Amino acid sequence: MELRELLEIGPGLTALIGGGGKTTLMYHLASELRQQGTVLVCTTTKIWPPAHLRVCTEEGTLREELRRRGIACTGTPTEQGKLTAPAIDNWETMADFVLVEADGSAGRPFKAHTDWEPVLPEERQATVLVMGADGFGKPISRMAHRPELYARLAGATEDQEVTPELAARVVRLEGLHDRVFLNQVDRAEEWPLARRLAAVLDCPVTAGTLREGRWQRLK
Repeated sequence: MELRELLEIGPGLTALIGGGGKTTLMYHLASELRQQGTVLVCTTTKIWPPAHLRVCTEEGTLREELRRRGIACTGTPTEQGKLTAPAIDNWETMADFVLVEADGSAGRPFKAHTDWEPVLPEERQATVLVMGADGFGKPISRMAHRPELYARLAGATEDQEVTPELAARVVRLEGLHDRVFLNQVDRAEEWPLARRLAAVLDCPVTAGTLREGRWQRLK
């Protein structure tokens, strides 16, 4: 089954938040969804421009690219070469499927959010929170973006190891998600950890590895 089906990605705008792996997930979902309709990818924070998609900064160009190829990227270029949020009016409704990376995590598997994060579009139909299984069993100080805040939410110290139960506590307290995708479940011994996470979350959970193209719905 395709990942879009397991994550229940429907028409409209889907926001991706949380830890590392959001960009890879966004482009993978875009590839799957292209078979179902037009797809637009972008960010409300910052991402590097994709090499495989045309970046359209004007409305006319964007509409033409979606008509011609069915898939495009939009955003506002920065001096550093990244893309920020689109400046085009009504970009949220220009494609059948709109995928938005709405969070940054500096590549860490887990993240705690400050008051102004994530940057979620009001038009979203769903929010998928991403985590990385490779962070389990390692200290919060190294595996979490904003480790001090993460530890406080988890009721732990920064030198404690991240467990599925601890990660689920942070996710539940923040309450930003509709569903969870646990990435980087690359080894057999990581599947029991994934199932422990699913058991203590209150939402649909899918786990797997984007790198190897394997996943399954756990809850």
